[in-house]
Amino acid sequence: MSYKEKFESLIEKTNLNNLPLSSQNFIKEKAFEYEFSYQELKQIIDFAIDFKMWHEDDISEIFKEKYSNRKNAFNDIRKKWQALKDSPNSYSKFDKELYKDDVRKFSFTKFEGEKAALGSCPVASPNTRCCNLLTLDAVQSCGFDCSYCSIQSFYNQDKIGFDVNFKENLKTLQLDPNETYHIGTGQSSDSLMWGNKEGILDALFEFARKWPNVILEFKTKSNNIKYFLENDVPKNIICTWSLNTPTIIENEEHLAASLNERIEAAREISDKGVLVGFHFHPIVQYENYLEEYAVVYKTLIDSFNPKKVALVSLGTLTFIKPVINKIRSRNFKSKILQMPFEDANGKQSYSLDIKREMFKHAYNTFKPWHKDVYFYLCMENESLWKDVFGYEYISNNQMEDMMKMSYLNKINNLL
Repeated sequence: MSYKEKFESLIEKTNLNNLPLSSQNFIKEKAFEYEFSYQELKQIIDFAIDFKMWHEDDISEIFKEKYSNRKNAFNDIRKKWQALKDSPNSYSKFDKELYKDDVRKFSFTKFEGEKAALGSCPVASPNTRCCNLLTLDAVQSCGFDCSYCSIQSFYNQDKIGFDVNFKENLKTLQLDPNETYHIGTGQSSDSLMWGNKEGILDALFEFARKWPNVILEFKTKSNNIKYFLENDVPKNIICTWSLNTPTIIENEEHLAASLNERIEAAREISDKGVLVGFHFHPIVQYENYLEEYAVVYKTLIDSFNPKKVALVSLGTLTFIKPVINKIRSRNFKSKILQMPFEDANGKQSYSLDIKREMFKHAYNTFKPWHKDVYFYLCMENESLWKDVFGYEYISNNQMEDMMKMSYLNKINNLL
């Protein structure tokens, strides 16, 4: 079998079709010239996709005019790709116009859930320190379009599904009245962006009133707080905002509320007497990122009473292969995969050294809140806790117990 014949069978198993036709033709031409192996060809195609996504030169401009052999050709492209991953990301060439050709479009659909089952956090792992969060999913898929989101690998991104049986099923969910539950609603979709569509918030508020032993957390990147402002909020409900720097929000968290909008929404909710919290997950490394994150941290310190803040969580980018493949299938510009990957319990993430830097910087900046707010690392290696906080938990159950105790103390102290 000739290489050209072999090429046609190999190429079907790659991401070549995710590239513009001109880049596809160039890669075919170079494949015939150097007769790359399947693994080399597959990687070169992914390199080309990454160059395009990162808003760097096209693969045709990165190839030298001539290489002495196949190995040198492949190694040179891989070296240039790796050099970009190892250098701090820069968004200096990015603007909102780069997203206009890939603005996400979605439609609504309904499904009939058989029961309101409590699930486990979808990214839970036995190899990282975990709070054992339980989840209630009324909506499947999110209307925002954050480039790094893991939800995109779980659901059809084009369909937002609402469970029409959610309210009735929630009424029949039985819990142990002697046990304290921490339940989140923002794992399969954003908790607040849909408001009370299909009666979701009516059902959840009723559920919180029925079960005062439940700590019900609404996690969001939205500023849609109208329902909360117009209704009495049960004391056992916590509203938490996922925050980031303006650089990351503008370039990687498409369609979500701005930083100022999120902070203002949190402030209004806090002023009403509802406990709030903040998630910095993911913290992303790029040029001058520590300085930009410090501004956000200090803004919160200046804007909120820590006695009314339940939590601050810290975490970073961690990818499974399906999410990486999904990101590479998109026709948009993103720097989110331009990071020096290392194995993290079977997933891909930053090195422990980089994580120590970003987490210690965050925690140290929040020093005025240390005595009043519960801080934790979300789904990170247990070895980081001692370096960052000066203490560690011996098990996930111990972390869960301490977290619940802290939240309950805040709830019980609400006026």
